[in-house]
Formats: sequence, structure tokens, C-alpha cells
Amino acid sequence: MYEHILIPTDGSKTAEYAVEQAVDVASKYDATVHALYVIDVDATSYALGAEQVDRIRQGHLDEMPEIRAEADEATGYVADVAAEHGLPVREHVTAGEPARAIRKFVEENDIDLVVMGSHGRSGLSRVILGSVTEKVLRRTRLPVLVVDVHGGDQGAEA
Repeated sequence: MYEHILIPTDGSKTAEYAVEQAVDVASKYDATVHALYVIDVDATSYALGAEQVDRIRQGHLDEMPEIRAEADEATGYVADVAAEHGLPVREHVTAGEPARAIRKFVEENDIDLVVMGSHGRSGLSRVILGSVTEKVLRRTRLPVLVVDVHGGDQGAEA
């Protein structure tokens, strides 16, 4: 049923919480786990400038060791957990607007399931902050498992 499971990660605790769920599903189906880190070019353009963002888009991450290290740490966490369960894992890094980059990755890599974490925000905070998870969920045509970081604790704030 599931041969390729995508776990988009930004290295946050919310993303790490989703990893456990994704690996559990992957173990049941002996699926390949794909860890994807998206460098948010909109967010980094303010800090780095247009020229460096263009270099990132062209795949020259080795010129920016801080960003590369952050990406490697985030995907490495997913890879370590998957490897502990004997699952095949592939690490990927790309640049772009996160929700769009995730959807593009899904389309180009025969992904069967996406597993993402969510803060479970609602109302105005979700509207103001936006939600990569929500955008992927609404604009992707395959199953998306959303793991709420609060795990049923409806009143908690992140």
C-alpha cells in the first residue's frame, strides 16, 4: 500500500514528533522513508540577500555551511530513527516555498504518503502565521497524515 513515505522536516520538535508516527507506518509496510528539508527562500532572502539565495536555488549548499549543517541535522534525525527500525531512508534537501516544494517533491518522486507535524493552531493564529501542513494537506492529492504535536491536549499553546 505504501512504498514511499515522505517526512518533511524543519528540525523542529513538531517535525520530530511526526517522525515516530511515520516510521511506525513505514515499518508496517516495509516502505522507504524520504526525509525532506526545504530551505525557505522567502525567509532566507532577508538574511542572506538575493545573490546567495540564487546560489542556494542552484544547489550550491556547500558554500553555506550553516544552512547545510541545519539541513543535515534535520534529515539526519529522520534517517537515524528510520535506520533504528531497519528501514531504507533517503535524505533530500531543496529550496523554495516550503508547501510548494513539498508538493513538487511528491509529484516527482512517486510518494504514497506524507507525514507532517502540526502545532494544531486554529483561528486567527493559523490565518496570520499560515500553515505549511495545511497547504500541503489541501493541495495534495494523496494521503497526508497530520500529527498534532499536542497529541490530544487541545488547550495547549505552542
